Amino acid sequence: MPSRTSDPEDPAAPAAPALSGRPLRDTARDGLKIVVVGGFGVGKTTLVGSVSEIRPLSTEEVMTQAGVGIDDREGVRTKTTTTVAFDFGRITLDDEMVLYLFGAPGQERFWFLWDRLFAGTLGAVVLVDTRRLADSWYAIDRLEHHGLPFVVARNNFDEPTHSLEQVRAALSLNPDVPLLDCDARKRESSRDVLVALVRHLHSLSHALEPTP
Repeated sequence: MPSRTSDPEDPAAPAAPALSGRPLRDTARDGLKIVVVGGFGVGKTTLVGSVSEIRPLSTEEVMTQAGVGIDDREGVRTKTTTTVAFDFGRITLDDEMVLYLFGAPGQERFWFLWDRLFAGTLGAVVLVDTRRLADSWYAIDRLEHHGLPFVVARNNFDEPTHSLEQVRAALSLNPDVPLLDCDARKRESSRDVLVALVRHLHSLSHALEPTP
């Protein structure tokens, strides 16, 4: 199935480089499953596509009249495609660590897939759009229900009108949940979000180690 890696909110945005067939390093030892969740049209497919070192698997389909009255398109009127299963990509962070990325579908009618995607997941990225901030509540609730660590990344489609602390307060995030800005269209920015998640997972694992 063809992959689409341009920003669904900005059809003029350049697509990520078409990478395919890049083999894993011989030194790769740790493979971590990461899920990218968030509301409809927030940029999950874009993030996976921008950062993946292989040609990402995308299950995007053209939106039809069948979704009228079902999918809430407020704030994303220009969106013409939608993920109907999940996106998949891969990124090597260093000589030993590889992340396998699964982008979850954002529409409410596909939320039943989320629990299956969470199986075997070590952590998650919650991608938020401040134009539709309430769409992020379900993602955060499900992750907390499953006890999965996560970071929150504000995807900046436009110039931010609220501070990160205001976003934290609006989402009722615990102080220990990392919150950062990103531009899902840019590989470096998306990579920084994943690095922040890995560091968060690392700090949590150390916190659970018994004191000598």
